Amino acid sequence: MLESGCKAVKEGMLEKRSDGLLQLWKKKRCILTEEGLLLIPPKHPPPPQQQPAPPAEPAAKIKELHFSNMKTVDCVERKGKYVYFTVVMAEGKEIDFRCAQEQGWNAAITLQMVQYKNRQAILAVRSTRQKQQHLAAPHGSRLRGASNSA
Repeated sequence: MLESGCKAVKEGMLEKRSDGLLQLWKKKRCILTEEGLLLIPPKHPPPPQQQPAPPAEPAAKIKELHFSNMKTVDCVERKGKYVYFTVVMAEGKEIDFRCAQEQGWNAAITLQMVQYKNRQAILAVRSTRQKQQHLAAPHGSRLRGASNSA
């Protein structure tokens, strides 16, 4: 996502629950694109827009959650000023987030993920149709040729 220069759909702060024993909430600067969600430590410099990939060391701190690896976004609960939600990855990993209710991150992520999956489904159908047409074309021309000679 960084290298492809996807345009940002939404930017802002989200809190992610850490995987450690204490499970602390850590602020992450997030960039939602048409391809997925970038999680950037708050003190990390912003990713370059349409420039060569940054050096490997700083980029390692940026986490990419690509929609191709995402299964669902579950809204867990609204409590106090926060909305708590979970991103479920294809391999079963669950990543917990929270944000202020008015920010609507869970809805924005869900909408972009659905649009991404729809685009992928349309591409898959087109690809299947093209393969079917390609396979049918040689047979169709032989059949027409055979009927003309009869």
